[in-house]
Amino acid sequence: MSKPSNTDLVRKRYNRLAFFFDALETPVEWFRFAAWRSRLRNRIVGKRVLEVGVGTGKNLPYYPQGVNITAIDFSPLMIQRAQRRASVLGTEVELQEMDVQNLDFPDHCFDTVFATFVFCSVPNPVAGLQEVRRVCKPDGRLILLEHMRPGNAVLGLLFDILNPVVVRMMGANINRRTMDNIRRAGWKILEAERLSSDIVRWIEAEPF
Repeated sequence: MSKPSNTDLVRKRYNRLAFFFDALETPVEWFRFAAWRSRLRNRIVGKRVLEVGVGTGKNLPYYPQGVNITAIDFSPLMIQRAQRRASVLGTEVELQEMDVQNLDFPDHCFDTVFATFVFCSVPNPVAGLQEVRRVCKPDGRLILLEHMRPGNAVLGLLFDILNPVVVRMMGANINRRTMDNIRRAGWKILEAERLSSDIVRWIEAEPF
């Protein structure tokens, strides 16, 4: 029997987390995340938009009106939770099970692509960001809300040490060098606002 890929392992981890994922994050969602997510209403532009890593649908309440949004996730159980939330909210969204590392969309078809706290868990984040660049229009925009490895040497080392434990518990890496990954994938960073020290940032970028 072949060994499961990293993608398969991460998918299984999020399938296991799907049922109680919202409960795990409720305190921090109320305290910080919801306010940061609400920015999406005013920053998403264009008629065709892609959300990567929709998860349980936490961004659905912040979708702007009059926009055709497709939302993907590679966890089928997360998609099920998002479908329920969309039904309760009455939000129109096309939900698809799909891996950001291998998007089933043509080149240059989305005006805006956005993700919140996603590229900390994508097995190959640079490959995922390259795929996002491929499907984004040349004059399009990437919006990310991400946590990442702190720049402070001591804190960075601590995050490196704790990362294996956090990955097992929550599925997310806390020591990703996301700013470097974005640039390596061919994006020009236009804005990188620090929301919580340099650990959580609001990022906007455009394709090179």
